[in-house]
Amino acid sequence: MLPITEVAAKLGIPLDLLEPHGKYKAKIPAMHPSWADKKDGKLILVTAITPTKAGEGKTTTSVGLHDGLSILGKKSIVTLREPSLGPVFGMKGGAAGGGYAQVVPMDDINLHFTGDFHAIGAAHNLLSAMVDNHIHWRTEPALDVRKTTWKRVVDMNDRALRDIVVSLGGVGNGFPRQDGFDITVASEVMAIFCLSEDFADCKRRLGNIIVGQSTDKPPKPVTAKDIHSDGAMTALLKDALQPNLVQTLENNAAIIHGGPFANIAHGCNSVMATKLSLKMADYVVTEAGFGADLGAQKFLDIKCRKAGLTPDVCVMVATVRALKMHGGVSIKELEPENTSAVRGGMANLEKHLENMAKYNLPCIVAINKFPTDTQAEVDTVLEECAKLGVKCVMSDHWANGGKGSLEIAQAVVDATDSNDNSDFKLLYPDDMSLVEKTRTIAQEIYAADDIALSDQAAKKFRQIEKMGFGHYPICIAKTQYSFSSDPTAVGAPTGHTLPIREVRLAAGAEFVVAVSGEIMTMPGLPRVPSANKMGVDDDGNIFGLF
Repeated sequence: MLPITEVAAKLGIPLDLLEPHGKYKAKIPAMHPSWADKKDGKLILVTAITPTKAGEGKTTTSVGLHDGLSILGKKSIVTLREPSLGPVFGMKGGAAGGGYAQVVPMDDINLHFTGDFHAIGAAHNLLSAMVDNHIHWRTEPALDVRKTTWKRVVDMNDRALRDIVVSLGGVGNGFPRQDGFDITVASEVMAIFCLSEDFADCKRRLGNIIVGQSTDKPPKPVTAKDIHSDGAMTALLKDALQPNLVQTLENNAAIIHGGPFANIAHGCNSVMATKLSLKMADYVVTEAGFGADLGAQKFLDIKCRKAGLTPDVCVMVATVRALKMHGGVSIKELEPENTSAVRGGMANLEKHLENMAKYNLPCIVAINKFPTDTQAEVDTVLEECAKLGVKCVMSDHWANGGKGSLEIAQAVVDATDSNDNSDFKLLYPDDMSLVEKTRTIAQEIYAADDIALSDQAAKKFRQIEKMGFGHYPICIAKTQYSFSSDPTAVGAPTGHTLPIREVRLAAGAEFVVAVSGEIMTMPGLPRVPSANKMGVDDDGNIFGLF
């Protein structure tokens, strides 16, 4: 690794604007007057087919593409999300890329990094504490204990905290009530952190968080501003709101900032980091979480809508292994050559490409190479993509870093040179009803026949529109493993119904969450968590994060 001062120098960041956190990572201003007037670079969205246990590799592809663009002599930067400790210790392990396409220092990035997630959790839980204090002292506006909706968060998978009771033990501990925890990446504070344009916008949004309803008749929403917590919350986030500068294994600059999940939140890094990157580089590579039906759809319809961003090209990551699973092969049967399964799994890739075409967003397919791929299987993907009229290239960045991704890098350059992104459009207009927005996403993106609203969800939609928030976009929380709400339905299922069992208003983040199926905003650990194999050796080196 190079000292972070040298990495910053490559981007033209002067030393006096750096706030180093050790030798290899630093905070940088979200924007500086000397950068504000620069022309924006090209925005490249990296997304993927529906996730499988076989692996797809959006982060490795993003990093490899960035390194490849740098080898081509392009001023490039990769802008990513920060990993959550929940999946790091749960199913996923490390989340900073892999092989020779990594961002480093990997251990730091995967663990405490620069403390951003801790700050977000602290800001969220400060509001939780102030809510209960407000109730305890019966401060005006009086919160109805039965209608207080603000939970607590922790950046860890912990199913035991999903539903709890707080304030037991007597009068001095407050009023007993049902409560619960979400994982930090599902916090509305995380969404606000990632969607804010600047510090002032962040404070405004934090103040608009609705924590519950008053005891008035009729009841009125009570906000974080009403209980005077927005200023202190912003103070806790002051340093965290500055993007983080690190590097790839090839010493190219990377900005990593924010980290909501795409299955339960909006799945994109911060607006501030993305806009900063567009001023500092000619090509900005960013990713959206999970498959394109979740991450890319939310990137486009929430982040781009709110921030006024227009992507230039989409890179759709696929692997031969994952396509075989979508073609009906189990993970234990992936090794033998099976071109018919690859061809069967192409339906999933084709649906994702069809979805991106609805935004008039040109796509390139990147096959993330695995050593078990046979030439016949790769040729099958290339042939099927050719039939679809889509550019498809192999990328061997895991084994060879930037040199292994030169073909995809050149394809991105060619695509952005020939596209002025003037045709880009969103999936639905602001003035469409919340129910119709949800139905549009279900039918157009998930290939559902329709949606099925619970009585509670239908009532909540009506309440939110009556409150004046009907123009907000929809953020659907659902399984990442299928277009449908059934995680076992691989491929490209059609004819299904998307159930919406719960609706939540995120007034600060400025979107409406529609919860589908059994999706949980507090995950649990698997039977054998990744934490089982992690530790520190006798030389002080962390192991097990790879």
